[in-house]
Amino acid sequence: MVTRKQKAEGKAPESEQSPKKAKTEGENDQTTEKSTADIKAEFEKFCKETSEHLPIEQMRKILEANGQDSTCSDDAVVPRCQDMLFYGPLDKCVICGGTLELSDINYSCKGFYSEWSTCTYTTLDPPRKDEPLKLPESVEESAIADFLKKHQDSKPLPQRASVSAKKPFKGMMISLSGRLRRTHQFWKSKIEKHGGKVTNSVIGATCLVASPAERDRGGSLKLAEALERGIPVVREAWLSDSIEKKEAQPLDVYDMASDIVVAGRGIPFGKQDESEEALETITAELKIYGKRGVHKDTKLQNEGGQILEKDGILYNCAFAVCDAGRQVNDFCIMQLITVPEKTLNMYYKRGRIGDDARAEQRLEEWDNLNNALKEFSKQFEGLTGNEFEPWEREKKIQKKAQKFFPVDMDDGVEVRHGGLGLRQLGIAAAHCKLEPKVANFMKVLCGQEIYRWEAI
Repeated sequence: MVTRKQKAEGKAPESEQSPKKAKTEGENDQTTEKSTADIKAEFEKFCKETSEHLPIEQMRKILEANGQDSTCSDDAVVPRCQDMLFYGPLDKCVICGGTLELSDINYSCKGFYSEWSTCTYTTLDPPRKDEPLKLPESVEESAIADFLKKHQDSKPLPQRASVSAKKPFKGMMISLSGRLRRTHQFWKSKIEKHGGKVTNSVIGATCLVASPAERDRGGSLKLAEALERGIPVVREAWLSDSIEKKEAQPLDVYDMASDIVVAGRGIPFGKQDESEEALETITAELKIYGKRGVHKDTKLQNEGGQILEKDGILYNCAFAVCDAGRQVNDFCIMQLITVPEKTLNMYYKRGRIGDDARAEQRLEEWDNLNNALKEFSKQFEGLTGNEFEPWEREKKIQKKAQKFFPVDMDDGVEVRHGGLGLRQLGIAAAHCKLEPKVANFMKVLCGQEIYRWEAI
């Protein structure tokens, strides 16, 4: 019912007023989604145009002119250059001021916190320079120059849409075995949802997911077949962690059967699970035998082999490098070994700490002593970025980024209480800043001689 007052004011009762339709969330985002779709379509068209008319060599010159790495592979050069041409040049890292680079799913920093550690900064929305792109003369004179300048003049440049993360199990065939915490059907749906496939057979499988209980009971036929074929056997946590982190985690971190395989594969150092199950199977350790100790893998100690000593220098070095940002935790050993009535031998071994089975090693014979000494010094400088003799005579060395650092060894044959111990991720210190008397006391206290007397 309309009153006279409402009629005079031209108002209708609230019940008779036409209700306003509330915009749904999809309608509110329609413009944004359309804009994102348009940007993606425009970017795809832009990439097609540049791929057809812009040679890779010119792309490298564009990257170099704008402070980006141009020495990477062709597969990396093309997307990085197209990203920069379309969205604008990348700015510096907000953490360390290093150079940002486009990877498969995000942008990561290639800079350093210090010479000991690289930057770990990653982002999906990188900072970009508010300045025009620099084009080399060879590009400005090419046929595609007008196309590029026209895009650069369109201000503001489009914002890159967030890159969707890759499915962690894409391209993987995963086999399930035994009673897991969640049902096989549950994991089958999860694996398929995240890009993988489930197979009943271990033949051709990426890995076999089993429970520790099954391992303790001796294992099923499927587990035995997987071990026989060298297929990784991992714990159920590998599935859940890979899904949670949106990236397939390293299989060897979750390995639970390498110790029951003949010549077990071992678990790489720095990728060890901290549970009791893992602690029972881990023996990752870099053993250092002292400056005069011939490495056991050479088998030359059985022939009377000795470390070469010349002008007061023992030609035996061990190195280590640890960098969480690049997931590096490697060791290297170099030795010059003399065998009575035989030629001089150079031994070289390099690999990941704790993954001795996959380490690269070689033993080479040398007829000329001077050439062997030069090669040893050259290898030392290549590994550390420093000269060999100043280190051996005066312990003078400067840590270089992404380079190895020498481990200071005692002048013994077997350092039974030395070396890099289990779970010790740091690098042995080469210098001591304590007072001389205190430093000497620590050397005596931590030296091997005191333990020899104690054993007696």
